[in-house]
Amino acid sequence: MDDRQFFVYILSNVSNSVLYIGVTNNLPRRIEEHRSGFVEGFTKKYHCHKLVYYEVLETAYDAISREKQLKGGSRKKKEALIVSLNPTWKDLVSDLI
Repeated sequence: MDDRQFFVYILSNVSNSVLYIGVTNNLPRRIEEHRSGFVEGFTKKYHCHKLVYYEVLETAYDAISREKQLKGGSRKKKEALIVSLNPTWKDLVSDLI
Protein backbone atom coordinates (compact mmCIF):
# COMPACT_ATOMS: atom_id res chain seq x y z
CA MET A 1 0.00 0.00 0.00
CA ASP A 2 1.23 3.48 -0.86
CA ASP A 3 1.53 5.60 2.30
CA ARG A 4 2.45 8.83 0.54
CA GLN A 5 0.39 11.94 1.11
CA PHE A 6 -0.66 14.50 -1.42
CA PHE A 7 -1.45 18.14 -0.78
CA VAL A 8 -3.61 20.82 -2.32
CA TYR A 9 -2.47 24.24 -1.20
CA ILE A 10 -3.26 27.91 -1.60
CA LEU A 11 -0.57 30.57 -1.62
CA SER A 12 -1.11 34.31 -1.41
CA ASN A 13 0.97 37.45 -1.46
CA VAL A 14 1.61 39.80 1.47
CA SER A 15 -1.54 41.82 0.83
CA ASN A 16 -3.71 38.71 0.21
CA SER A 17 -4.78 40.14 -3.15
CA VAL A 18 -3.62 37.16 -5.23
CA LEU A 19 -4.40 33.46 -4.80
CA TYR A 20 -2.53 30.52 -6.31
CA ILE A 21 -3.72 26.91 -6.02
CA GLY A 22 -1.35 24.00 -6.51
CA VAL A 23 -0.87 20.29 -5.80
CA THR A 24 2.22 18.37 -4.65
CA ASN A 25 3.38 15.27 -2.81
CA ASN A 26 5.93 17.22 -0.74
CA LEU A 27 4.51 20.47 0.57
CA PRO A 28 7.57 21.82 2.44
CA ARG A 29 9.80 21.28 -0.61
CA ARG A 30 7.26 22.83 -2.97
CA ILE A 31 6.80 25.92 -0.80
CA GLU A 32 10.59 26.37 -0.70
CA GLU A 33 10.67 26.13 -4.50
CA HIS A 34 8.05 28.88 -4.76
CA ARG A 35 9.82 31.11 -2.23
CA SER A 36 13.26 30.70 -3.76
CA GLY A 37 12.03 31.72 -7.21
CA PHE A 38 12.94 28.27 -8.57
CA VAL A 39 9.49 28.02 -10.13
CA GLU A 40 9.03 30.39 -13.06
CA GLY A 41 5.56 31.71 -13.65
CA PHE A 42 2.61 32.98 -11.68
CA THR A 43 3.89 32.65 -8.11
CA LYS A 44 7.21 34.27 -8.94
CA LYS A 45 5.59 37.09 -10.91
CA TYR A 46 2.97 37.88 -8.23
CA HIS A 47 5.12 37.09 -5.15
CA CYS A 48 2.81 34.35 -3.84
CA HIS A 49 4.96 33.03 -1.02
CA LYS A 50 2.54 32.83 1.91
CA LEU A 51 0.89 29.45 2.57
CA VAL A 52 -2.64 30.30 3.69
CA TYR A 53 -4.40 26.95 3.24
CA TYR A 54 -3.67 23.29 2.59
CA GLU A 55 -5.40 19.94 2.60
CA VAL A 56 -3.90 16.46 2.90
CA LEU A 57 -5.27 13.82 0.55
CA GLU A 58 -4.55 10.12 0.16
CA THR A 59 -4.11 9.79 -3.60
CA ALA A 60 -2.77 11.88 -6.44
CA TYR A 61 -6.12 11.52 -8.17
CA ASP A 62 -7.96 12.92 -5.14
CA ALA A 63 -5.52 15.83 -4.90
CA ILE A 64 -5.78 16.72 -8.59
CA SER A 65 -9.58 16.47 -8.46
CA ARG A 66 -9.71 18.75 -5.44
CA GLU A 67 -7.32 21.23 -7.09
CA LYS A 68 -9.59 21.42 -10.13
CA GLN A 69 -12.63 21.86 -7.90
CA LEU A 70 -11.00 24.74 -6.01
CA LYS A 71 -9.72 26.40 -9.17
CA GLY A 72 -13.25 26.28 -10.63
CA GLY A 73 -14.75 28.08 -7.63
CA SER A 74 -15.19 31.79 -7.20
CA ARG A 75 -12.76 34.01 -5.33
CA LYS A 76 -15.42 34.45 -2.65
CA LYS A 77 -15.62 30.67 -2.08
CA LYS A 78 -11.82 30.39 -1.90
CA GLU A 79 -11.65 33.21 0.64
CA ALA A 80 -14.40 31.58 2.73
CA LEU A 81 -12.49 28.29 2.70
CA ILE A 82 -9.29 29.99 3.84
CA VAL A 83 -11.06 31.97 6.58
CA SER A 84 -12.82 28.83 7.85
CA LEU A 85 -9.45 27.32 8.85
CA ASN A 86 -7.14 30.32 8.90
CA PRO A 87 -9.16 33.43 9.85
CA THR A 88 -6.13 35.72 10.12
CA TRP A 89 -4.54 34.50 6.88
CA LYS A 90 -1.30 33.74 8.74
CA ASP A 91 1.54 31.95 6.98
CA LEU A 92 1.05 28.26 7.80
CA VAL A 93 4.57 27.13 6.90
CA SER A 94 5.54 26.83 10.56
CA ASP A 95 2.70 24.29 10.98
CA LEU A 96 4.48 21.94 8.57
CA ILE A 97 7.57 21.51 10.74
